[in-house]
Amino acid sequence: MPPDVAVILASVQEQTLTERLIGYQTDTPEGVRACAGFVKGWLEARDVEVKDGTNNDAPVLAATVGADTGPTVVLHGHLDVVPGHAEQFHPRVDGDRLYGRGAYDMKGALAAMMCATRDLAEQSAVRVHFLCVCDEEADSLEARGSDYLVERGYVGDFAITGEPTDLHIGIQSKGVLALRITVSGKAAHGSTPWLGDNAILKAMDVFRQIESMPFARESSELFDRPSISLGRVLGGDAFNKVPDCCVIDVDLRYLPGQDPRALLRDVEALPDTQVEVVVHREPAVVERDNPYVVTLAEVLGGDGAPEAISIGRDGASDIVSFLDAGVPGVEFGTVGAGHHGPEEWVSIASLERYRRALVEFVDAIPKRLGTAPHLRIA
Repeated sequence: MPPDVAVILASVQEQTLTERLIGYQTDTPEGVRACAGFVKGWLEARDVEVKDGTNNDAPVLAATVGADTGPTVVLHGHLDVVPGHAEQFHPRVDGDRLYGRGAYDMKGALAAMMCATRDLAEQSAVRVHFLCVCDEEADSLEARGSDYLVERGYVGDFAITGEPTDLHIGIQSKGVLALRITVSGKAAHGSTPWLGDNAILKAMDVFRQIESMPFARESSELFDRPSISLGRVLGGDAFNKVPDCCVIDVDLRYLPGQDPRALLRDVEALPDTQVEVVVHREPAVVERDNPYVVTLAEVLGGDGAPEAISIGRDGASDIVSFLDAGVPGVEFGTVGAGHHGPEEWVSIASLERYRRALVEFVDAIPKRLGTAPHLRIA
């Protein structure tokens, strides 16, 4: 088959597979289970053995292909998505853009990883773990699927999670400090608000004070600023009553090098507040000169200088599960935009480019880094 025809067929398959994944409503437990079953069946139909299980009632999938020993690479993705409208689970195409919930974050990358895993089963120099979890978007950090897989030995020398990066290499991501803040006020009749102390208005002032704290004005090499978002407001129980309590959920994404304990102390010092930490996740950091990062940069067309294509990601991901286990890893995904928004899309052309980059990266490892077993971390 001529190379150009093979590329076209591969691109069509990746687009079709992405569309199938988008069609599962994976913001529900039923949709997640059905989609996980499809992923398992698709791989097994192509002679890739898949081990499945559940963790915290969510499916987890793992497949290992390639060498029995030697350097090991982890390809990691998730198929769950943030809540979407029903129409977002009906994929549509406009030119090079494939629209749908999860297209960019990260069903397109997951589809390409599945294709790459199938391709990499034929090589015997590098061991490749394909891992798929279903709780990456969950609020809780307890008993996560990625940690479950790491604990069962699915680690290696280098990990890639397919979060959105537009085919750049995410060598850093911000840390997460998600806070639930209860603000106290004083109740009064709605006709005499001056006799009360409106907790909702006070909560808005608390949020503005957080936005103006010194840490919010700091920057780093890869980030212009931290991220501060007001995600939820719960307050008031009657239209004719001054609310005496308001709860706000604040999402702080702090920079590598900033101290989350100091941030928490500053927030806790605000008057009339009680602060609960809902989620805390450390920033992700891997060195630019890591040999696997350099190799991936060269495969992407770099000149051996990964700083040319290395980026910092505002969002967090499960790559931290591998970093905590001593496995260096990066976020690396397809081209697109709008993740978590109403018009999420992935570039159809980037799906094939992404699959090809993963395959070429694995193929380049024994040539550039050798195949000695001691390279493996686990």
